[in-house]
Amino acid sequence: MIIKVFANFREICGGKTVTLSIEKGQAILSVLNQLIERYPLMSEELFTEDKKLKPLVHVFINGQNIIHLDGLTTTVKETDQIALFPPVAGG
Repeated sequence: MIIKVFANFREICGGKTVTLSIEKGQAILSVLNQLIERYPLMSEELFTEDKKLKPLVHVFINGQNIIHLDGLTTTVKETDQIALFPPVAGG
């Protein structure tokens, strides 16, 4: 599975994409935990101390925000397109 990362997530992951192996029916939370295993700095960027997705972090599966799906329990398959967007400051 290829995960597209944006903004400061690219700096942490060292590029625009990260490739992970996943199991069929795996929840997006499990995928994000695999990402954190590889890039520990992502933990504080993605999650609050009580292990909830930070409010301004957006996780998309096939163009749909997981908040409109089943949240962190949304299941994914190898062919899904995942995108992670950090909070963005504007001005």
